[in-house]
Amino acid sequence: MILTGCSSSGDDGKQPQAKASPTSKAPPTGSPTATPAAPTKLPFTADPKRTPKNPAEAKRLALAIVAGPDSWGADYVKRSPHLSADDYWPVLGAQCTWETGTRPTSVLYSVTAYSEVPASAGKGLLRVSATVLVHRTESDADWEMAQTLEEALRCPDQRLRDGERISGLMSLGSPFGVGGNYTAVDSLREAGTYVNDAVKGEQTYSWYQSRVGQVTVAAVVKGASGHVAKEVDYAQVQALVAMVGRAEDELEVQS
Repeated sequence: MILTGCSSSGDDGKQPQAKASPTSKAPPTGSPTATPAAPTKLPFTADPKRTPKNPAEAKRLALAIVAGPDSWGADYVKRSPHLSADDYWPVLGAQCTWETGTRPTSVLYSVTAYSEVPASAGKGLLRVSATVLVHRTESDADWEMAQTLEEALRCPDQRLRDGERISGLMSLGSPFGVGGNYTAVDSLREAGTYVNDAVKGEQTYSWYQSRVGQVTVAAVVKGASGHVAKEVDYAQVQALVAMVGRAEDELEVQS
C-alpha cells in the first residue's frame, strides 16, 4: 500500500547455459539471486527513558517530528498560520461534520503543520498538512488508529468546513507485515473525493497515517487542478516517511 520498498533484477531470471564436453559434467549454470526475506518484526524498540511523560515533553517531541514544507518538496511553503494552536482538537460530529472539541486526556499533545504549493499558471493552490499526536500509552495510540478507520466507515461523506467536503471516503489498515508495510507498527490510508465550492471540479483527497510506539503521524493532501497525482503522492509518502523516521530516532533505544 504505502511505504513499500521495491527492487528488480533487471531481467527475466534466465541464465546462460554452459556447454559440456563429452567426458565431463556440465559446470554449474549459476545460482539464482536470493530474494531477501521480509522482516518479521519492526526493528524498533522504544526506550522508556525517552518516552514523554507530560505535555511539555510531548510538545517538544511532536515539534521535532512534524513535517514542514521541506519534508514535502522544493515547491512547498508554509501556510499562515503554519502550526495549529496548542488547544486545537477536531472532532467528527454525529452529523459527519468536523467541529472543534476538547483534547482527550489520553493525548499528551498534538500539532498540525500546514503547507502548500501556491497557485501558478495552469495549477491550483495545493494544500497539505501533517499531524503528530503523542499519546500517553501505546494502547491509546493503537485505539486512535482504530478510531480513524471507523470514522471513514461511519461517515464516508464528511463536511470539513463551510464550502469544503469529502465524499466516497474509503479506508484500509495495514499492520506491520501486511500490504507492504515494513516501516511502522501500524499504517492506514483513507482516500476519497475532495470538493471546494470556490474551485471548479473534483479533486483527490488522501490521508496516510502511521503509528510508532505511542506516537501517530499523518500526512494529508487536498488535491488541486493541474498537479500530477504521482508527484503529489510521492510528496505525501515522503513527508510521512520523514516523520516515521524522526519518531523512531527520538524514541528508540540507543546502542
